[in-house]
Amino acid sequence: MTAVTGRVAAAERGETRIADRVVAKIAAQAAKEAIDEPPADGASPRATVTVHRDAARVRVSLELGYPSDIGRQCGAVRRRVAQRVKALAGMEVPEVAVQVERLHPAGAAQGRIR
Repeated sequence: MTAVTGRVAAAERGETRIADRVVAKIAAQAAKEAIDEPPADGASPRATVTVHRDAARVRVSLELGYPSDIGRQCGAVRRRVAQRVKALAGMEVPEVAVQVERLHPAGAAQGRIR
């Protein structure tokens, strides 16, 4: 065993790389947290991410209840996703695209059960 004689600069020790799929899971969970009342029979939000250096561009697909303030909820999703990715992965998020794939009418699940 040899003794360490000097300190190694941080840039020479290596780097930490966070996989795109990990950032996508963070984004999907953040989107789920941001939705006021997720539809009971709706799918969980899904996210795809493109990471370039320390920046992540995120696309979130989700389902919302109807009627609801779609614009407000999408804004909340954008803010929450950017905040959580920054906090947990240390990446800037210059873009969060939110795609609403389906609206679930209130009471639709009760209407089908008879």
